[in-house]
Amino acid sequence: MQKIYPDAASALEGLLFDGMHICAGGFGLCGIPERLIDAIRDAGTKDLTIASNNAGIDGEGLGKLLRTRQVKKMISSYVGENKEFERQYLAGELEVEFCPQGTLAERCRAGGAGIPGFYTKTGVGTQVAEGKEHKDFDGQTYILERGIYADLCIIKGWKADKSGNLIFRKTARNFNQPMATAGKICVAEVEEIVETGSLDPDAIHLPGIYVKRLICGAPYDKKIEFRTVRERTAA
Repeated sequence: MQKIYPDAASALEGLLFDGMHICAGGFGLCGIPERLIDAIRDAGTKDLTIASNNAGIDGEGLGKLLRTRQVKKMISSYVGENKEFERQYLAGELEVEFCPQGTLAERCRAGGAGIPGFYTKTGVGTQVAEGKEHKDFDGQTYILERGIYADLCIIKGWKADKSGNLIFRKTARNFNQPMATAGKICVAEVEEIVETGSLDPDAIHLPGIYVKRLICGAPYDKKIEFRTVRERTAA
């Protein structure tokens, strides 16, 4: 099975449709599938429901799809750095489902494992629990959360072999790994593609069976959301 495609547009060919549900890996600007996001923007696919830890920042990451008004709903845990997200949400132009960060990761992992729902204590007694089933276990109250299973998963890795076995680099592993399994098809972009068998099997973070299509998106410009430096001390 040929998994490697020449670019993001060809890797997404035949997969995109209006109203679809997408799981997008990454955290802030770390480990985001930016080439695939650009291709979705260029395709003009609209009315999207996107599950992602956040929506990037203005003009970067998923913020690009917000700016072009292609997103109907976001399922996220943190959105504080995106002013356009805030504007659309407060204006009633964007539907938002806030989800605690660990719960979001588990919802994606559960969806990928074929688990339709699970109980958690996170959010009990808060707005997160409103409208959800409550159940007591051993004297403690839990709420039911639904697993997430999307039409498409888009993720970013560091290195992959030609079979799609994939390695993430440090914190860029974040939401990419659980979201890779939480959909009908996973398309991955990586910084480097190597020969099959050249990666240490014990170092593989995501087996190639989950990756259906793959592109090399290099070179990448490593963007930083906030550059914080200390003042130089006097000699």
